[in-house]
Amino acid sequence: MELLRFATAGSVDDGKSTLIGRLLHDSKSIFEDQLEAVELSSERRGDGYVNLALLTDGLRAEREQGITIDVAYRYFATPRRKFIIADTPGHVQYTRNMVTGASTADLALVLVDARKGVLEQSRRHAFLATLLGIRHLVLCVNKMDLVDWSEEVFDSIAREFESFVARIDTAHEVEVTPIPVSALRGDNVVDPSPSLSWYAGPPLLEHLEKVDVHDHDPQQGRFPVQYVIRPMSDEHHDYRGYAGQVTGGTFRPGDDVVVLPSGQRTQLVAIDCLEGEIPEAFAPMSVTLRLADEIDVSRGDMIVPVGFEPEVTQELDAEVCWMIDKPLTAGSRYLIKHTTRTARASVIEVLHSHDVNTLEKYSAAGELGLNDIGRVRIKVSSPLAVDPYARNRITGSFILIDEGTNATAGAGLIRG
Repeated sequence: MELLRFATAGSVDDGKSTLIGRLLHDSKSIFEDQLEAVELSSERRGDGYVNLALLTDGLRAEREQGITIDVAYRYFATPRRKFIIADTPGHVQYTRNMVTGASTADLALVLVDARKGVLEQSRRHAFLATLLGIRHLVLCVNKMDLVDWSEEVFDSIAREFESFVARIDTAHEVEVTPIPVSALRGDNVVDPSPSLSWYAGPPLLEHLEKVDVHDHDPQQGRFPVQYVIRPMSDEHHDYRGYAGQVTGGTFRPGDDVVVLPSGQRTQLVAIDCLEGEIPEAFAPMSVTLRLADEIDVSRGDMIVPVGFEPEVTQELDAEVCWMIDKPLTAGSRYLIKHTTRTARASVIEVLHSHDVNTLEKYSAAGELGLNDIGRVRIKVSSPLAVDPYARNRITGSFILIDEGTNATAGAGLIRG
């Protein structure tokens, strides 16, 4: 079965954790002891109902405050599809956590409280989701029971949200699917709701099962080398393989390939995995490639098909989401980790910041603060083989690391 990764997004108290709990509960994807624990916790808290948000809000601070702080990952499956959910926080203080959860998602559920409409954080998360290359947004207008299941309220919120998304400057098309729900009651989450007779679309789970997120170009092969395998045993004395994960495209024995950044060309002679040789490898398979020639290939190099090479550069133009208290300023130095290669990097210039509420770009006064998102130019100490993020989310992204603390300081998306 296909795997769909999706992330929840939206403002505080819009019902993200409750919606995920309802999905898990109504699709019968939780165990009896888990449900009993939630029932006991709900009773101790005096909630007056079974608080399904407790299935994902596991930290004490989350349960005390009724908000999501850390990213919670949950897995479930239906007969049609497997799912990995990233329940991300809505509070602006934890924007960096939302970026982390959404960075690997194929789809984002943006929740909006039907009583409050589209808020600044709703727009922030929609902007971040599209910035992170997510092409499918599901607008869940939640708490429809509190506005008497009003079709007019739903249509108004959907029009405002779709208008906002249409104004976001992206390199890819973004599909928005509005769905009315009541996460607390379970209306239109797994099963259709009789209270929404005017709604002609599918319930949320049915849409998640059917949405097509396939985005695969077999020619854009990308294989960052993670480890060189040289057993030097009697049985495998001459074996030399390059292990890693395919991050794009398809590889087959006989392909003409080039190793970057050196530019040396050779031919792919075999692909190995745990079960032995295989006829092809594609993303996100982890495999070992064997080449026809004994050339210098090490961790951090990238093997790609001849004629479909990414750009090899030492200067990056990127959007950066800043994640630490110490501001990002021109002249700052960090470690940069791009796929399997780590190098030193210095910030040449901070071009501008984004106002995620108005979508305007404004002068960042030479720096980015905590949770800011802006455009920067970066110089790297050694060449990197990069793609624009819109083409490949793995080879088009990087992280900046503070050398003093080893903390992840920022997440970058390459534009050019």
